[in-house]
Amino acid sequence: MTQELVIGDGTDITLHFSLQLESGEMVDSTFDGAPATFSFGDGKLLPGFEEVLVGLTSGQREHFTIPPEKGFGQHNPNNIQRLERQAFDPDMELEEGLVVSFADAAGGELPGVVRSVGESEVVVDFNHPLAGRVIFFEVEIIAVKPTLTH
Repeated sequence: MTQELVIGDGTDITLHFSLQLESGEMVDSTFDGAPATFSFGDGKLLPGFEEVLVGLTSGQREHFTIPPEKGFGQHNPNNIQRLERQAFDPDMELEEGLVVSFADAAGGELPGVVRSVGESEVVVDFNHPLAGRVIFFEVEIIAVKPTLTH
């Protein structure tokens, strides 16, 4: 009898998952579509979500509660910036809730959510939209295979 492979280093995982807020709002789910596949430790899944999968095998369906510090981080008031209104394109229609993309120091993309628009300044929140939130993480493991090395 062969031992069933468990999730951990050196495995590729195919699973269905859902992310839900405490309010019951569904943030993301693959249960109605194609499953997700990734290699353990490849960075596609946040470490706090990945660590709860360790030891699971194909066929298991589990529910986990992921606290903010293991998920998308705590909400950081330092990530809320007040920017000059004139720093934005005058043709841009700024409104509360608009996601605006900025270049970060490394030349990457940094999204921010407009929180308020005044005559002279715009308040932009650079926290992840799920920062500070408890996430209910449901998974159904479809397959666990050894990672093929090239």
